[in-house]
Amino acid sequence: MSEMTVKQLAEVVGIPAERLLSQLGEAGISIDAADASISEVEKKQLLAYLRRSHGKKDEGVAEIPRKITLKRKTVSELRQPVSPGRPTSRAPMPGRGKTVSVEVRRKRTYIKRSAVPDDKEKLEAAEAARKALAEQAQQQKLVEAEVEARKLAEEAKRREEEEAHRAAEEAKRKAEEEERLKKEQEEQARLAAEQEQAAILSAEAQPAAAKKPARKKDKEHVAEREKDTRYARKELHVSVEKRGKRKKKPAKQPAAMPMKSEHAFVKPTEPVVHRVGIPDTITVAELAQKMSVKAAEVIKELMKLGTMVTINQVLDRDTAFLVVEELGHQAYALEKEDAETVLESMEEAEGEKEPRAPVVTIMGHVDHGKTSLLDHIRVSQVAEGEAGGITQHIGAYHVRTDKGVITFLDTPGHAAFSAMRARGAKLTDIVVLVVAADDGVKPQTIEAIQHAKAAEVPLVVAVNKIDKPEAQSERVMQELVQQEVIPEEWGGDTMFVEVSAKTGQGIDKLLDTILLQAEVLELEAVKDGLARGGVVESSLDKGRGPVATVLVQAGTLKRGDVIVSGSEYGRVRAMFDEKGMQVAEAGPSIPVEVLGLSGAPFAGDDMIVVADEKKAREVALLRQERQRVSKLSAQKAAKLDEVFSRMSEGEVQNVNLIIKADVQGSVEALRDALT
Repeated sequence: MSEMTVKQLAEVVGIPAERLLSQLGEAGISIDAADASISEVEKKQLLAYLRRSHGKKDEGVAEIPRKITLKRKTVSELRQPVSPGRPTSRAPMPGRGKTVSVEVRRKRTYIKRSAVPDDKEKLEAAEAARKALAEQAQQQKLVEAEVEARKLAEEAKRREEEEAHRAAEEAKRKAEEEERLKKEQEEQARLAAEQEQAAILSAEAQPAAAKKPARKKDKEHVAEREKDTRYARKELHVSVEKRGKRKKKPAKQPAAMPMKSEHAFVKPTEPVVHRVGIPDTITVAELAQKMSVKAAEVIKELMKLGTMVTINQVLDRDTAFLVVEELGHQAYALEKEDAETVLESMEEAEGEKEPRAPVVTIMGHVDHGKTSLLDHIRVSQVAEGEAGGITQHIGAYHVRTDKGVITFLDTPGHAAFSAMRARGAKLTDIVVLVVAADDGVKPQTIEAIQHAKAAEVPLVVAVNKIDKPEAQSERVMQELVQQEVIPEEWGGDTMFVEVSAKTGQGIDKLLDTILLQAEVLELEAVKDGLARGGVVESSLDKGRGPVATVLVQAGTLKRGDVIVSGSEYGRVRAMFDEKGMQVAEAGPSIPVEVLGLSGAPFAGDDMIVVADEKKAREVALLRQERQRVSKLSAQKAAKLDEVFSRMSEGEVQNVNLIIKADVQGSVEALRDALT
């Protein structure tokens, strides 16, 4: 904009509008209103007037400076230590040092090249270079001086510390020497006092007439004292003569002191009867200790009853009652809980709870793509190793995805393994029900829904095989609604995800849905402390012995821990993950294979880490005894039923079967199905 008002120009220049109007009037420009416009010519005329009034040449452009001088000043302080010595009138106290202020001034002039002839420019450039070199050398000297002063200060400080340390050591040594001398003086004073007292007593005991001729007796007395004090014994010594005289004075002996012939221990005249409290289980050694008898007596009594036991054998309450009564004592039942109840009632490890990974169980009908779906997630080929592509036992895997860590339990789908599916639902947090879009709801699908509802576990439905042309997702949803599984789109609370284990479609959405459901559940567990969990599966390996697949639910399972699982116990010798790699510890929601148990526990048994191996053995033996009693009672009942059935129906043909499988869970499921 070429023209502006006087008010705008006053704002740009930074002066009041009235002053600008007066200056315009002095310059001969007839403008008397602040809102009037001013042209470029009038601006130049005003500028020329102002330059003349300030004694400058009347030019259109201000002069450009030809020379610029820059000045710089820096001040620093150097602390120079003084060598230790006596303070003088000129030097300060030793160790204090003095402070030196160093001031550096720099001045540099820059001249415009066009205003200086070439020769003069070269001379000035050379002079500037010389000054720069001189300043650089001076700066280098200052830096070196500062470094040297710093070194001197450090050396002085080190010498002061050494002197202080030596002084402290000397003072300590002097104090110890004074203490030692003081103790020696006290000891000498005590010895002198004892010797003086002994001399006084000896002088009083001897008659005055016998003191002079007793040369030989004095020698014997000195020899006797030397003999007694040879091994630094500080005792009161009496001369041989005095000892002989004391023997000849029977009058000073106490008259007819009665002697006590009784002993401290009085033999009981009748047997002592103890009240013995008997818990549910007790060892032979503990029972003998409670009755105050030897363990051999208890073992002898048990042998009379027809039982061969050892000192560490665990007895039940009835047997212990018989032994106590046979030995003449009174027995009563303790109301205390048995070892197993105490173990089960143990509180979990206290500590700060941390978020843990969700445990997800893949359930559904046979050949609906459960294992293939899991394979696509963890990028492996487990289905190829199964018999006919059908999973025959529970597989546990933990998968690290981009969304987080998820632990998967893959359960069998066909009818023979319904017990195993129920066991998987007890260990899980979320159930993923896999239904084939081309097959729909099947009997095992309904059974899986019932297991999930019984365990009160949230359900996520994965409609698989949607890549097939004959897939009908709507029909699957309608059939699931009949089983009271209502999708969220239809107003229910069950999330449905369409996936394809073959193409990978919808896998990411399924993982997001699982983790979203886990966030809603707010799964937490204490990471530190003794581990608790459950047995997913177990087997007897020919080379490694009993192997148990354990899922840790709380705490941390470490190598060397003592664990109790069902009727088995042992120390963890080694742990392996699902890839066969050894691991040192396993936290919550992590499945591992454990070696070191006394036998293969049943799938679904609890797993508890205890601090005492004795307690673990006691609980395991108690459970084994209970299993044996229940098995014997079941066999007796079966024999009675068999007798009555044969009497009523006649002879029935029996077929003896031997069930052989690779893991305990398969044997149990097949046995239940055949029964």
